[in-house]
Amino acid sequence: MLTELSIKDFAIIDSITITFSDGLTVLTGETGAGKSIIIDAVQLLAGGRGSVEFVRHGSDKADIEGLFIIPNIKHPIYRTASDYGIEIGTDGMIILNRIITSNGKSICRINGKLVTLAILKEFGKTLIDIHSQNETQSLMDVDRHIELLDLYKQNELNSVMTDYTEIYTKMKNLKKRYQKLSENEQEMAQRLDLLEFQLKEIEEANLQPDEDEQLTEKRRKLLNFEKIYQGVNQAYDALYGEQKGLDWLSLAMQGLEDAGEHDQEIAGKKEEITNHYYMVEELTFYLRNHLDSLEFDPDHLNTIESRLNEINRLKKKYGQTVNDMLEYASKIEEEIDEIKNKDSHLLNMQEELAEIGEDALVEAKHIHDLRKEAAKSLKHAIQLELKDLYLEKASFDVDFSMKKGKDGDPEINGVPIQLQTNGFDTLKFMISTNPGEPLKEIHKVASGGELSRIMLALKKVFASHQGVTSVIFDEVDTGVSGRVAQSIAEKIYGISNGSQVLCITHLPQVASMADTHLQIEKHTTNDRTTTSVKGLPKEERVEEISRMMTGTEITFTSMEHARELILLADRFKSNLIMK
Repeated sequence: MLTELSIKDFAIIDSITITFSDGLTVLTGETGAGKSIIIDAVQLLAGGRGSVEFVRHGSDKADIEGLFIIPNIKHPIYRTASDYGIEIGTDGMIILNRIITSNGKSICRINGKLVTLAILKEFGKTLIDIHSQNETQSLMDVDRHIELLDLYKQNELNSVMTDYTEIYTKMKNLKKRYQKLSENEQEMAQRLDLLEFQLKEIEEANLQPDEDEQLTEKRRKLLNFEKIYQGVNQAYDALYGEQKGLDWLSLAMQGLEDAGEHDQEIAGKKEEITNHYYMVEELTFYLRNHLDSLEFDPDHLNTIESRLNEINRLKKKYGQTVNDMLEYASKIEEEIDEIKNKDSHLLNMQEELAEIGEDALVEAKHIHDLRKEAAKSLKHAIQLELKDLYLEKASFDVDFSMKKGKDGDPEINGVPIQLQTNGFDTLKFMISTNPGEPLKEIHKVASGGELSRIMLALKKVFASHQGVTSVIFDEVDTGVSGRVAQSIAEKIYGISNGSQVLCITHLPQVASMADTHLQIEKHTTNDRTTTSVKGLPKEERVEEISRMMTGTEITFTSMEHARELILLADRFKSNLIMK
């Protein structure tokens, strides 16, 4: 979850640090106090688009930093971090940092490591999900609907998807080979000439496996012949001869043997030194033989240098090592055979593609059937959530379609189907908010109040499946009141049971549900405007919620109403826990 947020020289914010807790944190304050500016800062931290307009007037840069703590090592952020070589410690701490300079430069860091904005965005979308009235939300993105449906039933889909991905990847690679071999005759002839030249050059070099490593080692020994000879000779001379190492070991062995006749412990040590004596003696024989074999041959060194130069010349063309070059030669030999016997290879590939395509289609159909079942379950779950939000007459459904393929693609009922990385399905969430109206794509629903409730229903269902640790709602309750406002408050709190929720709101019903209530205030000092944040204790919460209901004037009745709202919210929370 987002544990701490530091913002410096950002818009009207001079410098603030906010500590967040889990559960539902509500941010309230007068219009223009800077509530949405804080969300703008979080958006930038998640990889949103920056602008020099965000830099506080008179400052060189805006600096935003967020501390997240993700102790669950199975969270997707760990896989993302691994992909980009970013370490997460055992404490699960992840620090995102974004600096925007007054000249428009953007500097991004994750755990102190400089990253691109694209990488910061990858981390951001895994950690934070921001929803507001004015932006296109992830749940409204049609391209993401299939991903969300798969997440909804990921346990059932995972194994089938793994099998499909393996077959699909094999099919995709074979298609590339087929297309490459199907190129025009002139290109193939030119390619054949090039490959035959390369193969001939490698074969004429008569390369041997690991030859470069072996020659390099021999060259190193010859270049250091004198040092090697002197060192080995010195070692041999120190061990062998009168009053040398072996003589002293022999003397020590004799001494321990005499003493061992009277001391069993010493007798054991005599066995140890005897073993060492024979080991050193064997080493001495080796050193003597090695000295006899050492011979410096300058002609041999020149031959090695010449051979290494030839190998290094070939390395520039065909691989970093001799083994790489031999492997490359094997590959081009296969490709030469394919080009020379193009027709038969193309025919074999066509047959193989047809076979793999049918296998992939079987798995894709299985995925489709599982998605259909998941869609029925999702439809029922969404309908229940919409009913709770007083959209009981709304209808939700999942629209399935398939992309038409080309001739030669796998067919369903005689129609070629385009297989994709996740099957052949294309789908989108559809909704109708009034009886008799046709189902429409969710993002085309006109009413802001309805859109907010639909989004909350979707978010409530998907919250436990998306893996996002912090969900931010920026005034998604605009345009609603009464019982609908109460139902929205309950849904937002329900989402906070599975994810940390930060919510900017003008609704007293939502504010009363807060586990933590933060008040945003704007001050003017020395003709400069600044924003501050403070946590509200119980009685100040009552005053703030009372102000939200009446405006500037706080009355006894509004205070009592605020207390009642908090009491009802506490009762709702207790009942939710008991369930």
